Amino acid sequence: MPSARDVLTPDALAMLQTVASTGSFAGAARELNLVPSALSYRVRQIEDALDVLLFDRSARQARITEAGAELLRESARLLGEIDAVANRVKRVATGWEPMLTIAVDSVIARDPLLDLATAFFALDPPTRLKLRDETLLGTIEALTSGEADLAIGAVLDAASLAFTATGIRSRPIGELCFVYAVAPHHPLARLPEPLTDAVLRQHRAVAAADSVRSGPSMTVNLVGGQDVLTVPSMHAKLNAQLHGLGGGFLPEPMARPYIEAGHLVERKTERQPPLATMHCAWRVRSAGGPGRALEWWLAQFDHEATRRALLERHRGR
Repeated sequence: MPSARDVLTPDALAMLQTVASTGSFAGAARELNLVPSALSYRVRQIEDALDVLLFDRSARQARITEAGAELLRESARLLGEIDAVANRVKRVATGWEPMLTIAVDSVIARDPLLDLATAFFALDPPTRLKLRDETLLGTIEALTSGEADLAIGAVLDAASLAFTATGIRSRPIGELCFVYAVAPHHPLARLPEPLTDAVLRQHRAVAAADSVRSGPSMTVNLVGGQDVLTVPSMHAKLNAQLHGLGGGFLPEPMARPYIEAGHLVERKTERQPPLATMHCAWRVRSAGGPGRALEWWLAQFDHEATRRALLERHRGR
């Protein structure tokens, strides 16, 4: 006996829809250019495979059963999906990637990133988009491991880690400065400036964990012997410092609205505030240029306003 997988073909589903719409096997057979016995046999095969009755044959008309109606509802959806997949495959054949995965460092402003995604989807591409949250070396590792096609906000470029041989390219998107900040009720908010390492060591630091999965991780501006609260991202670090759980350096554009609102206090330290050059990096194919989706995203970084927004336009600015 054939299985449901064998008999529920697009042609078979279309045939069932014709029987239901005409209301009789004879009418459907004429429309499909089949003899009624052949049509009845094909329908019976489907019913046997599903072990259900799709049409009530007790009357002159072929009245669809509840099970048949459910199958037709699902078949309409399935046929629509088949058409959508066929169209997607055709468009992928023109150079669009089926999937584009973007690793996004947690220092990158999310609103402008989502604005870019909105503009990308407005193209009606066949490419599905996947965004990954990463931090520090984890952002570039997503590329080298093959888990991402594009990284935005990488702290290191391709040349500095000799990634050229692995098929990674990069370009700077701008410099990001940091400020040391604590909540107004934190003890460091009232101590004389500049804050020394000896003073900082007496108070907990908040650190964003490097999302790298293999090899050494990166730590930035922690004082040896200092108690540390480690959180999963720069946004979590900001929230922890707003709650007075510790102090630390934050991206200046991310912290500035909270400093101006009085929710954070900027403090000078003896340590030089970090100044990081952020990069976008991408995987290159062994043959040919980038796919059309990656090509579109890379073109966005040609615009200075876009680069600045990704680094500076955090919510509240």
